[in-house]
Amino acid sequence: MAAFFLARAQAPLPHLKLIKLLYLADRESMARFDVPMSEDRAVAMPHGPVLSATLDLIKSQNRTGPWSEWISPLENHEVRLVKAFTDLEDLEELSHSEMNVLDAIWQEFGHMSKYQLRDYTHKHLPEWEDPNGSSFTINPKTTFMALGQREELAESKARDLLDRAMLGRTISELN
Repeated sequence: MAAFFLARAQAPLPHLKLIKLLYLADRESMARFDVPMSEDRAVAMPHGPVLSATLDLIKSQNRTGPWSEWISPLENHEVRLVKAFTDLEDLEELSHSEMNVLDAIWQEFGHMSKYQLRDYTHKHLPEWEDPNGSSFTINPKTTFMALGQREELAESKARDLLDRAMLGRTISELN
């Protein structure tokens, strides 16, 4: 997901802008398909909603694993692509539906600055509440309701996400 946005930008991106685009993509995926793309945990922080594990990857000095194959370490509050590719099809982990979501988010928000995106998430995403200098998990039910779902349906979809996450953990423990 991050590599997609960095490729679209054709330049380094401020990490604040990237983390907002990634959150918006997860949210749009929930709106379209009832599941986030990243399976990351959404968290309310002072600068708006973020994907917790992804923010940790951005800020990490650990340079092993798939993230570091694609994305540079954080430098001057920016990240960049470190692995060149010629076609977005090289991002084989992403389905065409996911690329459509990412492309839609880039088309709508890619022109905004990091602060415009931060302000947008504060004003237009009702699932975000100011954590007053702290942070807390954004319940998927709250996000589904912000996307227009009735409370009962939002609760059911949030339970499905929890069940899916528990199943994923169980399977990974078996391996």
